Amino acid sequence: MLLAIDVGNTRIKAGVFENNILLEQLDFNNDKLQSRIGILLQLHPKIATIIVASVGNIEKKDVLFYENKVAVIFLSHESKFPFHNLYASPDTLGIDRMVLAAGAVLQFPNQNRLVIDAGTCITYDFIDSKNNYLGGAISPGIRLRYEALHQHTAKLPLLTKKYPENTIGNSTQESIHSGVVNGVIFEIDGFIKQYKDQYAKFIIILTGGDGDFLAKRLKNTIFANSNFLLESLNQTFQYNQK
Repeated sequence: MLLAIDVGNTRIKAGVFENNILLEQLDFNNDKLQSRIGILLQLHPKIATIIVASVGNIEKKDVLFYENKVAVIFLSHESKFPFHNLYASPDTLGIDRMVLAAGAVLQFPNQNRLVIDAGTCITYDFIDSKNNYLGGAISPGIRLRYEALHQHTAKLPLLTKKYPENTIGNSTQESIHSGVVNGVIFEIDGFIKQYKDQYAKFIIILTGGDGDFLAKRLKNTIFANSNFLLESLNQTFQYNQK
């Protein structure tokens, strides 16, 4: 059994896998890491390995605390990935984006793939059918856009995400919802259109904390999977065992 841990900018996701099946998933704050690992190891004593992909701030010792019980792997740029990294600055490419690209290659072989991760930031990663990682884009996620409007203006309120009732907002709150949510939707659809101008056919994978929220509003046919990064972590581990 494998415990896969995705350390994001604001939250941590953990998943327990057995024979490539996700048995259990947890989502928690960064300061709960050591205690949550302990709980999962107690519930699933057959866990033999912990694999971690981190772009957030954690104390590695919170994971290494358990290295006398299980093997601990921190993915890095030196780890083995099933694609050719053509990024101009490969050492700056986020490990989370590398794991997502690996999952896309392993789950959808011999295809062009676009992975969209709608989390704290929205990242776009394109891997062609020859397994070349070409790059993508990074923009603020939904929560960051709401927070930016509130923090950098004098009077705009801080709102939580909500589908706008109309494109034309008839109040300040509805105008904010329209600007933030529709803005993200138009952005994603626009990026997809630009990619289609260069590549006639590719699969679109949408994941991240806001993936399900956005999926129904996007014009394009997508494969939505909120657990894609955890699954990709498991597959990257399996790939490294070969």
